[in-house]
Amino acid sequence: MIDFHCHIDLYSDPASVLRGVDARGTYVLAVTTTPKAWRGTTKLIGARRRVRVALGLHPELVAQRYGEVALLCGLLPEARFVGEIGLDGSSAHRDSLDLQHNVFERILAASAKHGGRIMSIHSRGAATLVLDTLEKHWGAGVPILHWFSGSHQELERAIAMGCWFSIGPAMLKSRKGRELASRMPLKRVLTETDAPFARTNSRPLMPWQAYDCLTELGAITGTEPDELKSQILDNLRSLPHTI
Repeated sequence: MIDFHCHIDLYSDPASVLRGVDARGTYVLAVTTTPKAWRGTTKLIGARRRVRVALGLHPELVAQRYGEVALLCGLLPEARFVGEIGLDGSSAHRDSLDLQHNVFERILAASAKHGGRIMSIHSRGAATLVLDTLEKHWGAGVPILHWFSGSHQELERAIAMGCWFSIGPAMLKSRKGRELASRMPLKRVLTETDAPFARTNSRPLMPWQAYDCLTELGAITGTEPDELKSQILDNLRSLPHTI
């Protein structure tokens, strides 16, 4: 099982979740929302072979934590993965979009300077600006658009640019999410939960529930779930320094 976007450190009992991850052999990318959380999350994860930690600064927090971008750029040599980063143009965060964009550009430029990183990217309400910025800083690495919710036109542009996508059970609950997922190239798709924010039956999803989306994904793509499992594992293996 693969959960390529999970906020392990934000569960109420992350140690218990990690024991469950270990027991099930789940591969996890533990994204962080601030660079100050990266060392603590790295210590929490320890030497687990199947869990990697991403260095992030969530766009929803940029208005309050803009000053931490310098810390993130300073930590980049120690981090192979970057996330959660990106832009949020939703009504709640639109006022800080210019500041978010400045931070996003600085992170991408620093990632490119250090040879590129695998990046888990937030793009809600700002997909075109995210793609414009990635195009400007393409040497920043491999962009994996998490829970993509842009237009079909924006999706086609992202595909043409070579972007990857991570999708999960919560995304496929909506008709738009299913329509977008049906158009994504399966060779560039990974599974995620976005837990503990994403929930099922009022409870946070667990990393080992990322594959709960495969039946629905199989139905909309005409692909057997076992074939999807094999393809998604192959996709993970094709990324540098993942497993």
